[in-house]
Amino acid sequence: MPEQPFEPEHRGPGGGPPEDLSIAGTGMGGAMDLATSEAETLEQQSSAASGGRAPGGPQGTGPQDRPRSLWSDAWRDLRRNPVFIISALVILFLIVISLWPSLIASGNPLKCDLAKAQEGSQPGHPFGYDGQGCDVYTRTVYGTRTSVTVGVLATLGVAILGSVLGGLAGFFGGIWDSILSRLTDIFFAIPVVLGGLVLLSVVTSNTVWPVIGFMVLLGWPQISRIARGSVITAKQNDYVQAARALGASNSRLLLRHITPNAVAPVIVVATIALGTYISLEATLSYLGVGLKPPTVSWGIDISSASAYIRNAPHMLLWPAGALAITVLAFIMLGDAVRDALDPKLR
Repeated sequence: MPEQPFEPEHRGPGGGPPEDLSIAGTGMGGAMDLATSEAETLEQQSSAASGGRAPGGPQGTGPQDRPRSLWSDAWRDLRRNPVFIISALVILFLIVISLWPSLIASGNPLKCDLAKAQEGSQPGHPFGYDGQGCDVYTRTVYGTRTSVTVGVLATLGVAILGSVLGGLAGFFGGIWDSILSRLTDIFFAIPVVLGGLVLLSVVTSNTVWPVIGFMVLLGWPQISRIARGSVITAKQNDYVQAARALGASNSRLLLRHITPNAVAPVIVVATIALGTYISLEATLSYLGVGLKPPTVSWGIDISSASAYIRNAPHMLLWPAGALAITVLAFIMLGDAVRDALDPKLR
């Protein structure tokens, strides 16, 4: 019998069962076509799993792969913090009634009736009357405007002045840093209440500006030291050194690279200090050197009601309670912001 020609048996990789001859006989070109088709299939599956966008497509990666900044992480944490939500709602309510007090109080805080002096709660007058016959509820509501105005403006002035002086001293260093350090030591040695008694006792103005100016004058050293330390820490980072090596100017380094990464501690301290300035205004007004009548202030009302605390305690409790709630709300807000912005507390 004639011998049959020998045909090698086609087996798969590793000695497996025979593969399809149409695939095995395609040679190197067929293997490349098969690999290309498999790659396209895998790419389509990956695109479908990511919502129809390829990982390197023009739309970029999905939201779960997008890098988050410090501020986005802080905002995410704040939204989940009940302390922040409660304090923010209280502060928002205080801001609204300080701008439009007539929304919840239709009376005139300066309209008094001596015949109703020291009377308790009555229909339409839930907080009663003070020693001059003025409505305590109306004066408490209108006192919010003065306290919030003093606290916000004083905080802005302290934050701006302290941040500028401390930031420049920390960035440039040298003799200016030494001068600022000695100057802050001098201001820290001045007692705040005693300084207010001395400086504000000679002021005859009934406006809030002397009180705000005094707070800015004695409050900026604390923010200055915080800003100085933050700038010194930020300017030593690699991205600042790289920008300097590329020829970035000092102003660009300060505004674009250092300030956004050094402002977080200043915001935290300023938020907590806002409540402190509100209580300081009430203290100075209580001592008679802060705001003066006819300005409506919680400190003035507390001072005038202290003499009647046994006979008419409602005159003292309502403005003092409003002051305590306001200060507590800002302190709670500052604590929540600190927890969100401090990476060590995460």
